[in-house]
This record gives sequence, C-alpha cells and structure tokens, in this order.
Amino acid sequence: MATTQHWADFQYEIYLNGMTGTVPRLPTDLTRLEELAGHRLGPGPVGYVAGSAGSGSTARANRAALDRWRIVPRMLRDVHERDLSVEVLGRPLPAPLALAPIGVLSIMHPDAECAAARAAAARGVPYILSSASSTPMEQVAEAMGDGERWFQLYWAKDRDVTASFLERARTAGFTALIVTLDTPLLAWRPRDLDQAYLPFLHGVGTANYFSDPAFRAGLAKPVHEDPNAAVMHFVGMFADPAKTWPDLAFLREHWDGPIVLKGILHPDDARRAADAGMDGVVVSNHGGRQVAGSVAAADALPRVVEAAGDRLTVLFDSGIRTGDDVFKALALGARAVLLGRPYAYGLGLDGQAGVDHVIRCLLAELDLTLALSGHARPGSLTSDDLIREPA
Repeated sequence: MATTQHWADFQYEIYLNGMTGTVPRLPTDLTRLEELAGHRLGPGPVGYVAGSAGSGSTARANRAALDRWRIVPRMLRDVHERDLSVEVLGRPLPAPLALAPIGVLSIMHPDAECAAARAAAARGVPYILSSASSTPMEQVAEAMGDGERWFQLYWAKDRDVTASFLERARTAGFTALIVTLDTPLLAWRPRDLDQAYLPFLHGVGTANYFSDPAFRAGLAKPVHEDPNAAVMHFVGMFADPAKTWPDLAFLREHWDGPIVLKGILHPDDARRAADAGMDGVVVSNHGGRQVAGSVAAADALPRVVEAAGDRLTVLFDSGIRTGDDVFKALALGARAVLLGRPYAYGLGLDGQAGVDHVIRCLLAELDLTLALSGHARPGSLTSDDLIREPA
C-alpha cells in the first residue's frame, strides 16, 4: 500500500506558521474559493468552471443531497493511528482521492494542467487528464514524473483519433482510462451562452487533438496554416451521440488497463458496464453541467453501489467540496472520490501552490472527520455511519 501520511498535521503546520504572523494565502474553507475566484478572475473563465446546465438545479441538488446525509459519530474508539490509504483499480493510493478531469485549465492559470498535475504528484494523488486539456498529454506526463496518472477520454467520432489517443496515453504512462459518457453533446449552459464563451472555438482545450497525428491527417493544411479549419475539424469529431454499449468493445481492444465509465447514475447502466467487462464506474452527473433537473449524484450512489456488487469499482464525483462530503461518499459505498471545481479555483488563484492547498485542506479535514467520528481508516465506513434527513 501507499506510504501512510498524517494528513491532519496540516492544521498544526498552519497554526505554527501563525506564530510568525503567516496565515494561509487561500481560505481553508474550500467552499469560499468560488466566490474568491469570481472576484479575481474574469467572468468568462469563472463562469465556464462554475456554470451548470439550465438554471443550475442539478448542481444545487448535488449539494443538497450530500447535506441531507448526516454523520453519526461514535465514541471511545482507538483512532490514534489513522491510515487513509486505499487500493483503487489495482493501484495503491495514499488517500481515497483523485483530481477529476477538467479541460481547458489554461483559462484559469497559464501553467494549466501541468501545475495541477505536479501538485497531485507531489501528494501521491492521481491526476486525471482531460482529453480537452490545454497541454498535450506527453507534456503533462513529463511534468508529473512517476506520479499516478489516469486519462479521461472524450470518445471522438473518428476511430483513428480515438485509437491514437489511447496509444499515446499508454506510452505516456497513464494507467487507467476514464471514459466520459454523459457529454455526447454540450448542454444548455446559460453562464457560457450569456458571455458567448466557448474556449474550444479559439483553439483552447484542443492541444491533444492538434498534436495528434491521426487528427492532423484529416486536415488539408497544417494547424498553424489554417487554425480555423483545425478548430472546425475538432468540433465535428469531438463527441458522438450515436455511440451505444456494443461500441465499448473497441475501447477494450485498444486499452489493456482498467476502463472506468464516467457518468453512471442508473443501476441498470452499472450492470451493463459490468456485463461489458468494464472495471469501474464513476457515479457522476458532470457536476450538474449536463442535464438540468437530473438526479443528484449522491442520491444515485447507493443504488449504483448495490447494482455493482463486487464486479465494479465505484467512484464518485459531483458536489464534493469538503472532507465530510468525502466521508459521506465513502460511507455510501464509493471507493474513492474525484474532486473537481475546488482545485480549479485553487489553480486560478495561486497556481500549483493553490492546488496543493486544496488537496491538503480536503484530506486534513477528511482525516479529522474520520477520527472524530470514530474511524481510523476509510474501509471501516458503512451506511450505518450516516442518517438521512428528510428532503
């Protein structure tokens, strides 16, 4: 297993630094980061990260669902020595956390994906690189050294480009494939629409495509000679609403590591994923960015966990903001969680150091929440550690 880390010690580091008048550069309450980013960064980038589908009802439902679950602490249990390490998809991790795939991070900070990846690698946390990154996957891999890295696939219409992406990712040391299924089309997102803000049309978030030989083979001219044509070629192939379950066989043929389907909310889809030979699912509604009025991810989680049984590794995202959110997701059966928006805000506000701050705050709070609730390791959590308040 991964080396045990004492995540809760971060609070004492903060207090000791305070003896010399030093306070944290960013809030330790991660729910405050969005508002702070809104004041410091442009409305286009902040709206792109913070925005949701429709009126934002699904994003609000994600938070409300997590808040309805309440922790029931237990007393007089030995929690002196704690170990947050877990094994996920056959990989030892120091904590049940990975950084979720977020595209176009250069709109938040010029160091973009490399800064976030370095922060994750420094703490041993997996970094999931988006297909729609601002930085080619090989460059991100180099920035991470031997850090744990997974690759998120937006499944293109062009089979040759998809196969090329998978080969490049494998060569660059990405060990797991996270396939996003809930974005065959871009949803109606008013915050972006009101700003007429879509970075891809400016060639941002297209680095993996523009650097790909199979993609470039479909262009009449090199990218630098006709960037607009390259953008339109990207737009035409980015996603494919015609994909169905039998198409998963193509991915298995071209990827020999774990494959995880992201965007699963219905238990029948979890069963189909297992039947198709997949290794895991992410219970996720894309942070509320795709279907307005969708079921909250935390409300969907227990049924998916039950359906998955021991056939699938179940991960969770959508709404995670605090250590107690992580506690609740684990108690409901998730093996680990993916953290999204908070680290993007940390990146925008303070680069790599901001992402590191977010990781350490979240895991320190999780460590303390576990201990104060009577648990020394994530594996001891069950749904009996929660009660659900009425909606």
